[in-house]
Amino acid sequence: MPLRFLASRIVDLAFVLFGVSVVVFLMIRLIPGDAVAIMLGANTEITPERIAELEARVGLDKPILEQYLTWIWGVLRGDLGTSIWTGRPVAQEILAQIWPTIELTLLSILFGAGLAIPLGAFMAEARGKTAEVLVRIGAIAGLTIPSFWLGIVSIFLLSKLLPGVQALGYVPFTQDPLGNLTRMILPVIALSLPMLANLSRLVRSAMLDALSQDYIRTAKAKGASRRRIIYKHALRNALIPFITSVGVSAGYLLGGAIVIEQVFAIPGLGRLVLGAIAERNYPLVQATILVMTFAFVLVNFLVDLLYAVIDPRVSR
Repeated sequence: MPLRFLASRIVDLAFVLFGVSVVVFLMIRLIPGDAVAIMLGANTEITPERIAELEARVGLDKPILEQYLTWIWGVLRGDLGTSIWTGRPVAQEILAQIWPTIELTLLSILFGAGLAIPLGAFMAEARGKTAEVLVRIGAIAGLTIPSFWLGIVSIFLLSKLLPGVQALGYVPFTQDPLGNLTRMILPVIALSLPMLANLSRLVRSAMLDALSQDYIRTAKAKGASRRRIIYKHALRNALIPFITSVGVSAGYLLGGAIVIEQVFAIPGLGRLVLGAIAERNYPLVQATILVMTFAFVLVNFLVDLLYAVIDPRVSR
């Protein structure tokens, strides 16, 4: 990969992250109403003294440019602020609950993307056959079924069919590997189904397009077997748009994980951010959204680099 291409992508990443930081910083400050009064809540007597005290604690008594510079400098040093209610560093609270979200997202990517390739290749190879039509109908259904509804239905069915199996909660992998994976099966399926349906249809379309190209005709003329043509020549070229879509889908999985974590009682970032919103914990909400947005941008940056590795023409 040329260094010039890598440097340009790093510069682009820096500009994107700067824009993200500005949006996240201004997001809560620009909402209607008095943010400090909202943070104090309805159960606390709101007085000018209390408002001034909280403004000083979260830095809202300074000019907005100074607030941003102070905040972003802290972020660059790993200081995401202090939780209003617990008094603990926000970074510690995020680190304590980020691992279930990371595990859920990674397992969903592996399941959805890993299964989408053979399914998409099968649909392209068996085009027009009954089995392909059934799989395609299932893929369309997967795009229309909401993940949270599928999660609720799967919990209900499991409780009826296997009442002794625990589907809710979370057990760390290091503590009980089997228990961890058992409880993650349903959340992973519910979260990854839309991704699986979308990516399998993408692989099918890309492979059908690849199969109509001249190099495929050349391979057929040379006597290459159908399986070699499908899985070596066509599939390799179909993976380029597939990888790009995986990066975009990973970002949406992070957002979907928040809802799925609530359905399956998983103590991840979803519960953390929703609890912070309910408590009006302003610094924690801001930091959690920043971390999740940064993860989305970073994943797409890495996918962009991988895209250039697979197709060197992109970096020229």
